[in-house]
Amino acid sequence: MIKKVLIGLLCGAAMLTAGILIGHYGIDKSSSSAPAWVRDVSRDVDEGLLEEILSEVDNVRIQENLRELTKMPHMATTAGDEQTVQLMLKRWQDPESGLDQAWREEHMVYLSFPDPERPNKVTVVNSSNTVLHTVREKEKAYTPDQMDPAVVQPYAAYSPAGHVQGKLVYANYGTVSDYILLNQKADLKGAIAITRYGGAGRADKAINAAPYGILGVLVYTDPFDINDGFTSDANETYPHSWYMPPSGVERGAFASNYGDQLTPYLAAKEETYRIPVKDIPGVPPIPIQPIGFEDAYVLICELGGEQSPQTWQGGFNCTYNFGGPGFRPSSGFKDSNVTMDIFNYGELTNSSNVMGVIRGSVEPDRYVIYGNHRDSWVHGAIDPSSGTSVMLELTRVLGKMLKQGKWRPRRSIIFGSWGAEEFGLIGSTEYAEQYFTKLSERTVAYINVDIAVQGNASLQASGIPSLQNVVFKAAKQVKAPGVDSMSVYEKWKQYSNRTSPLHGLIPRMGHLTGAGSDYAPFIHYLGITSLDLSYTFDRSKTKARIYPAYHTAYDTFHYSSKFVDPGFYTHQAVTKTAGSILVRLADSLVLPLNCSDYAESLEDYLNSALIMYEDYLLAVNISMEPIKRAVANFRKAATHLEQVIRSADLANETPMKVRKINDQLMLLERAFLMPPAFPSQYRHAIWTPVETTIQSFPGLRDIYLKDISSGKVSLWDKVHQLVSVMSQAIEGAANMLFDVI
Repeated sequence: MIKKVLIGLLCGAAMLTAGILIGHYGIDKSSSSAPAWVRDVSRDVDEGLLEEILSEVDNVRIQENLRELTKMPHMATTAGDEQTVQLMLKRWQDPESGLDQAWREEHMVYLSFPDPERPNKVTVVNSSNTVLHTVREKEKAYTPDQMDPAVVQPYAAYSPAGHVQGKLVYANYGTVSDYILLNQKADLKGAIAITRYGGAGRADKAINAAPYGILGVLVYTDPFDINDGFTSDANETYPHSWYMPPSGVERGAFASNYGDQLTPYLAAKEETYRIPVKDIPGVPPIPIQPIGFEDAYVLICELGGEQSPQTWQGGFNCTYNFGGPGFRPSSGFKDSNVTMDIFNYGELTNSSNVMGVIRGSVEPDRYVIYGNHRDSWVHGAIDPSSGTSVMLELTRVLGKMLKQGKWRPRRSIIFGSWGAEEFGLIGSTEYAEQYFTKLSERTVAYINVDIAVQGNASLQASGIPSLQNVVFKAAKQVKAPGVDSMSVYEKWKQYSNRTSPLHGLIPRMGHLTGAGSDYAPFIHYLGITSLDLSYTFDRSKTKARIYPAYHTAYDTFHYSSKFVDPGFYTHQAVTKTAGSILVRLADSLVLPLNCSDYAESLEDYLNSALIMYEDYLLAVNISMEPIKRAVANFRKAATHLEQVIRSADLANETPMKVRKINDQLMLLERAFLMPPAFPSQYRHAIWTPVETTIQSFPGLRDIYLKDISSGKVSLWDKVHQLVSVMSQAIEGAANMLFDVI
């Protein structure tokens, strides 16, 4: 009897075990009986589908995008700008390759324009007011593009109008130290200064001049800084090469703050409160006008006075003197003055952002934002239309996959075609201000691709260190243009690299420590993990600070297609790289953000800071120990969170556990926002504006270099405050990475 019972129990156990195994392995978990969210919620990046997406990127379509975008000048709020608005809407609303939704958003913004009826004039006049020389008002035409009536006269946006006259002096780059030295060599009261681009912000060249009684400022691009010394349009500069021709003039916004100048911290809607125009901070207090180097040559080579230092000498075949002030006695301009007649005016006008959305399937309330501005100073083939042509091709490919039912991202993707960027990042900033709370709470990352291609040497990426891993992964996936077997990653590493304690030799990523493009409001104001991506030229072979046609009437389709990217294969590589980063951020189950890479950057900054500042600070009883402890805690927290991610089978965890980890990663950057850290729109305690190239905490560095030399106790107090702000910000960020309590 007992034997029969035992046999029955064993048979029952065997049948139960078989049933469990059949149930586990025999039931199709992807069957229609399971709710869709069960399958979707654990979905990760589909590498095969991503490869299919990237294979669809077409260089010829990118070329045609650029041709269409550059048919006419499209300065912000002009008729050409409206044409680009309509083009973006048409593409993003296309029934076969468009997005889920696309629309335009309007802001009423304050812009500055030259008066077409009264062109700005710069002349040299003698004592009897006879004009001896007139600066060229329009750039020389080499192709029909420069003859388009919509080409705006070179001018300095936000320069005040005015009529000023005085003796000329040369002020190098117009930095604070330049004017200090110049003031020791010449009487600056009532003078006109001429400066070259570079070294200081555009507006600062006039802001720094005004305290010395200087009445007006001219600014030009020196051939030493942009052309490797080449100056002749007979055979050396455009249209024979990519170098700036003698009459080329760099336009720009001469304002220190970004966003609409009259509505700081508020979206510039029609009914929004506006500060008085006279109260706008950070704009030139005196007239300033950009000119070509052909005219700068005429003026600088005639100056008298003492010879300026070697570091002030440029690319002209003459000696750069300070100015007496004024011209040398043997000059044909002897005893003559420079006259500036500036007729710029300000105007409230409507500017448009074009927005597009692909809704996420699992986490539609989490956003990956991809943006670039649409407006240009003239035709803008490289700045910004290289980026816009890339964005249009990327959205076409993704839209096609979407419409065919092959793909929908896990998270929502927002595309922004920003308006009026050239006037100070206005479109993106107004968007950030209008949707401040929603973007702060829900945005995973912002990707900026503005000047997508300004050369064909290497990828160039600047961003938050936690993005390094996903950028590298994408770059390894894409073939470098013109190189048979090398990836974008390998070419980048060959061109610019560093040695990491953890990873060995890797490409060098830059940091977003300024406000050069539309990433600024996202990282500095909202604290959103951000990236700026482009392909650049070989800087070991040229001294050019940027591509030579920058902001001139020569930045055309002809210039780009002939001298920058024939065949548009580099544009194609950028599209694929940016697309891979975008899809990985939107589709990964766990956000591909690496906190250990962030810790490494903080440790590098700390080590540099200790070498440069610790002894000086200890001498005035300011300790760096709080920052040391904070950085050590951040490393500990980063290691802990990564261990949690590695040890967990997150595909089989509850959705809330994955969401918790992703929120820790997403909100990490917000923890660095410390409004007391810096004035104005820069709220990030780490990635603040940079005025030097030393790799250390930028804010601490800038205050130290600017202020400590004065020896004022109050300035040491300022440094002490900043040490406290930074250490507590880093501690707060570390706390974001530990377990939630």
